Amino acid sequence: MPISTRLTELLRIQHPILLAPMDVVADGRLAATVSRAGAFGIIGGGYGNEEWLKRELDAVGDARIGVGFITWSMAKNPRLLDMALERQPVAVMLSFGELQPHAGKIKQAGALMICQVQTVEQARDAVANGADVLVAQGAEAGGHGSARGTFALVPAVVDAARGTPVAAAGGVADGRGLAAALMLGADGVLAGTRFYATQEAVGADAAKRRLVAASGDATIRSILFDIARRNVWPAPYTGRVLRNAFSEKWRGREAELMQHQAAEADRYDMARAAGDFDTAAVIAGEGVDMISDIPPAAEVVDRMVKEAAALLAGSNRYRVG
Repeated sequence: MPISTRLTELLRIQHPILLAPMDVVADGRLAATVSRAGAFGIIGGGYGNEEWLKRELDAVGDARIGVGFITWSMAKNPRLLDMALERQPVAVMLSFGELQPHAGKIKQAGALMICQVQTVEQARDAVANGADVLVAQGAEAGGHGSARGTFALVPAVVDAARGTPVAAAGGVADGRGLAAALMLGADGVLAGTRFYATQEAVGADAAKRRLVAASGDATIRSILFDIARRNVWPAPYTGRVLRNAFSEKWRGREAELMQHQAAEADRYDMARAAGDFDTAAVIAGEGVDMISDIPPAAEVVDRMVKEAAALLAGSNRYRVG
């Protein structure tokens, strides 16, 4: 059963669900699969691998998709945005960085601009710069984010959005999260971790199995893995991942890790190549508690929509009055 909102009308989709543009994980195949299931797939432009991005844009075929960028990183190579816009995506998503001068270029190309925000101030700035959709990302989200929780941030961003559609992100992994987001005033959701644990997502089977086995209690938000990857983000952003032997060894010892960065980074690179997730990070949000299998991505969309529709249609679990 389709759930119609301002977001579905704007993006011309059946279901108010967006695929988070996870670096490497959200490739052309996954984005196209999510879009063909009636939701909206967004390729993860990540840190700016031009060859990879070109290949994945080619892989989507005629699917209606978006492209997402880590804005501060993409700004080092604006050609990436130009290349993406040449392919005429439905939307471009900007996260973690200044919107100008990219906003004008996106609007001139005729693409919708989706802006991910972590504060109300950022939401107001995005609206002032012409955002067509806001993604209110709470700290529960996997990967990089900031400090505010989803439950309080979403309605605050909705109130500041001046009618701009809002998608909720952070801890959304099933239909309950979608229904809750709509009740908070959002027009849909953006989900990452749940789509990571799907058959089409790029990633090692061992990493996906860890997502299935994990609890949100087993996640940690820190800069440890950024240090190990030689890619420390600007403040205030930190990354949420599953705890492992590496994080437990170095947690609280970030300064010391920086002193040993060269050696530890080499070990980390070897661990990633070998699929050793006792050292390498598995990016995951607190919503992993709701993940118990690795189904096709289209099935995730179907489950979320059916569960949310049933909840929104009414329930006998509550008595009012």
